[in-house]
Amino acid sequence: MTIEAVIWDFGGVISDSPFDAFMRYERESGLPEGFLRSVNARNPLDNAWARIERSACTASEFDELFAAESAALGHEVRGAEVLALLDGAVRPEMVEALRRLRERMKIGCITNNFLRADPGAPPMSDKAAIMGLFHHVIESAKAGVRKPDPRIYRMMTEALGVEPQACVYLDDLGINLKPAREMGMRTIKVASAAQALEELEAIVGFPLRG
Repeated sequence: MTIEAVIWDFGGVISDSPFDAFMRYERESGLPEGFLRSVNARNPLDNAWARIERSACTASEFDELFAAESAALGHEVRGAEVLALLDGAVRPEMVEALRRLRERMKIGCITNNFLRADPGAPPMSDKAAIMGLFHHVIESAKAGVRKPDPRIYRMMTEALGVEPQACVYLDDLGINLKPAREMGMRTIKVASAAQALEELEAIVGFPLRG
């Protein structure tokens, strides 16, 4: 089937991976490598991380919940400190690819995120401008459902008016790619911008880079 839409994750795809920031924090804090990800991997459907990304808890509640979960694994880390690590730098080559894709097909973004503690604070200007490029954006904190729940992918295909088989989905996490692939989407696991764009160009059949 002809590709009609490309659907993107944000963190770790369009922006640098928060896992890089996690690793820096662990080194600076004397934590075991991979500790923060190990906390997030425990009870992944209903832990503190899952709850905040579907707005089932507030940022202050997340702070306490994550502290308790991390303490149970041997090292207490406040949730507020983890949330502060999430805003990675935007990858300009990915933004250029979005602009080129938008001229020829539909583009969407599915992002697991959380509501900021200060809802009146202005969004990051770069991110706000990038979000404006998409034909449709689904944020887990507003939708009340998060990846890898299959419902969020179906919400996107319905909003874009395309069949899953006509979509490509990019994410840096295999667990989030699996439901999309099972629905019939082509999937790309993003390890780097260059690798992802090379694979995406091969699928869509036109250049996405300068």
